Amino acid sequence: MDTVAFRGISSFGWLYWIIQPHLAMHIPDGFLNLPVILVTWIIAIGLIALAIRHAQAEYQERAVPLMGVCAAFIFAAQMINFPIPGGTSGHLLGGTLAGALLGPWAGSLVMVAVFIVQGVLFQDGGLTVLGANIFNMGLIGTFGGYYLYRTVRFAIGRDRSSGVVIGAAIAAWTSVVVASIICALELAISGTVPLAVAFSAMAFWHVLIGIGEALITVIALSFIWRTRPELLYDPPRQTKSPVSRPLSRY
Repeated sequence: MDTVAFRGISSFGWLYWIIQPHLAMHIPDGFLNLPVILVTWIIAIGLIALAIRHAQAEYQERAVPLMGVCAAFIFAAQMINFPIPGGTSGHLLGGTLAGALLGPWAGSLVMVAVFIVQGVLFQDGGLTVLGANIFNMGLIGTFGGYYLYRTVRFAIGRDRSSGVVIGAAIAAWTSVVVASIICALELAISGTVPLAVAFSAMAFWHVLIGIGEALITVIALSFIWRTRPELLYDPPRQTKSPVSRPLSRY
């Protein structure tokens, strides 16, 4: 086989491998090196500890049923995959949705529970790299998604539906794209795939996946806004939430 042909086949092999589900957001075992695994686990454990502490201190017991419903919805939605050209697929992450409904702390706990169930029972993401998946989709998706959503919504108008729609759309799309870039960096640092290849593949596909994420998030939050706005973590000021917000923050 001549050198040109070999290089062509090798390049195609890289392209084919990179667009398969191996580089989906849920990282499988064996794709991250030990330092990256340890760092992401430390961050994930710290996040979980802080989330438990804040959730216990701030949230009423009536928020627990909403957490369960939210977890069940996100888990079911993540099981529904939509095809992406090239043999891979995308699905809802749900971090921004969880944050908008429950706030960043309880929302993060919901996402952690979903990732654990997926990894343990359905092998969707590896167990050794569970910390990385929690960091990428829990910390970035939920915390980053919530605070971006809140910033945009409050800038447009907290009590306006347009604020919820635009804030949710921007935050949901951005959280998916940023999480995919962080995932690409982790894979590149681990030596699994070159940074340029990982970045271009992950960012390109998740720009498209983020559109689906934004649509689903907007539809869900718009429905809640019309029917039960008090369930939002930041409800409109004319509606006081008996579930999402604590009785007192001070």
